[in-house]
Amino acid sequence: MEDDLPTEYDVIVVGTGMTESIVAAAASRIGKKVLHLDSNEYYGGLWASFNFDGLQKWMEECRQPNKPSETVDASKAKEGEKLVKAGNQFSTVSNLEEKWYILEEVADSPEGQLSSKITQTEGEEHPASKAAVGPGEGAASSLGGESEKLEKEGNCEKPDSDEAKDNSVLNQRENWSQNKLKKEYRKFNLDLAPKLLFARGSLVELLISSNIARYAEFRSVTRVLTWINGRLEPVPCSRADVFSTQNVSVPEKRMLMKLLSSCLENEDANKEFEGFEDKTFVEYLKSKKLTSNLMHYVLYAIAMATENTLCMDGVNRTQRFLNSLGRYGNTPFLWPMYGSGEIPQCFCRLCAVFGGLYHLKRAADAIIIDANGEKCIGIMSGQQHLETANLVMGVGYAPPDFVKTAPSGGLSRGIFVTDRSILPSDKESLTLLQFPPLDGAREPVTVIEVGHTTNACPKGLYVVHMTCKQQTTAHEDLKAVVEHLLHVEFSDGTVARIDTDIKSTQTAHQEGSSAENPEGADASGERPAALKPQVLWSLFFNCPETSQCDFSADVPSNVFLCSGPDLDLDFEFSVKQAKEIFTKMYPESEFLPRAPDPEEIVLEGEEGSGEGAEQKEGEEQGDAQEGPKEAQSEE
Repeated sequence: MEDDLPTEYDVIVVGTGMTESIVAAAASRIGKKVLHLDSNEYYGGLWASFNFDGLQKWMEECRQPNKPSETVDASKAKEGEKLVKAGNQFSTVSNLEEKWYILEEVADSPEGQLSSKITQTEGEEHPASKAAVGPGEGAASSLGGESEKLEKEGNCEKPDSDEAKDNSVLNQRENWSQNKLKKEYRKFNLDLAPKLLFARGSLVELLISSNIARYAEFRSVTRVLTWINGRLEPVPCSRADVFSTQNVSVPEKRMLMKLLSSCLENEDANKEFEGFEDKTFVEYLKSKKLTSNLMHYVLYAIAMATENTLCMDGVNRTQRFLNSLGRYGNTPFLWPMYGSGEIPQCFCRLCAVFGGLYHLKRAADAIIIDANGEKCIGIMSGQQHLETANLVMGVGYAPPDFVKTAPSGGLSRGIFVTDRSILPSDKESLTLLQFPPLDGAREPVTVIEVGHTTNACPKGLYVVHMTCKQQTTAHEDLKAVVEHLLHVEFSDGTVARIDTDIKSTQTAHQEGSSAENPEGADASGERPAALKPQVLWSLFFNCPETSQCDFSADVPSNVFLCSGPDLDLDFEFSVKQAKEIFTKMYPESEFLPRAPDPEEIVLEGEEGSGEGAEQKEGEEQGDAQEGPKEAQSEE
């Protein structure tokens, strides 16, 4: 039987995506009556993170979506009202392509075991181990506090000497089959929209200032890579890295430091960039007479831009990268433990704590608007007529008439489970790579690789995410990068795949790298190649990208549409859009003021300790861990 809900609200939010969840939390925080619905049985929509079994169910729903009636019963509308049929979000996902590269089952006999060898060492297993959870069950960890502490948490622990010694010889790899991998499904957290957080970005500042950071846990991205001269190279992120790297010559280092300093200095910004306001960032870099080597590092690894990026946009991207350095680690980026889908759940949790009402597996069947079509009165959900002063909804739930300006293109996504890192190291790394356009590809590809220490997969495996702007299909758009980085031939487990000596390869390159020998080739002019990771399983799909669309012209004045995942690396657009929507609804109210800790709340009629308040919040939050520390900035 369908639950009966109260019929009047200040805000009804349909969809639990990133922007929708921030708006719901902000409205609830200032005391507004919020109803938050989602037709799915999970949080996040296209921002969600799934274990392996959950992702299989999501794919099945995308392939065979529910087909609600194309019309609504007009008799349900009251006098002076008309009903507009809501949309179907699963129609927004296309070109799903799943593939296995390993046998369904592998025999236990020696002949059936994979004898692939490695020379890399594995990091110690992170002590945290938790299945994917909802907004009332998340692990709590301070985002702020001392930067040294978070920097330590952001890097895997070094393996002990015995383990390093054991791994210094050729060791046998785990032999994975489809059935074995499926049995470990709870250890996966696979993102539909993987995102990083800039250490000084708007989302990190919001998580700290609102005290929502206590609902989440993060790790620092340990390395940034780039693809140059036909191989992967680490990007120097700090001043020490710049001066120690052998991939950049001494004159280039001076030029790089001078350029970065000019991008950070704001006093003479107008004079420095005068004449480049309408030109591209590449044109500005060329005016500085940078070498092609430096151009590559600045454009693709630091600014993470393209050749079409405008100058001031490229400068702003460079500033954002540089300003975030050193706050929580050696790179500017943080990764949410258990996946990016945890972040919208954090905001949903805060909304619930302050009285927001949640109902999953419940849809908005129709939108109720007045006879003139100028204002939304409410929604029809099941048999109930629910009234609201404001309606916030994700574009996937919106009626077709509300999204006439939606573009046909979107994002191309690839998810890969592999047996090793794209660039093995002595400890497990959390890796970011901006792969430049190559081999006819017109768009750069963002690559994020995560391992078991982020609770993304079982130990011994890695998850590689690829994202780019859609041109054709996800498979075609990502094909060139996949071929450069991964081994995508079928593996039956009977053929030994022997690695080259990774450490010797790296040593040879480091010793041979210079301005005269930029590729680190050996005396024969040839450079050894490390064994590519074997792909065990892959998934390609396309989803819409509507961040550049203005839907306000096609919707009633009190209806606000939220974009889904965008192409950018971080959550900046979602935070900006959420603030804009909240300000339009409540221009006189503060956006997400700091939420008190449980011990700071004193219920009416109580004195002193506030234990009753803590108990009450504990009941609302389910299985939340107790007493996270107050989030604060490093200052």
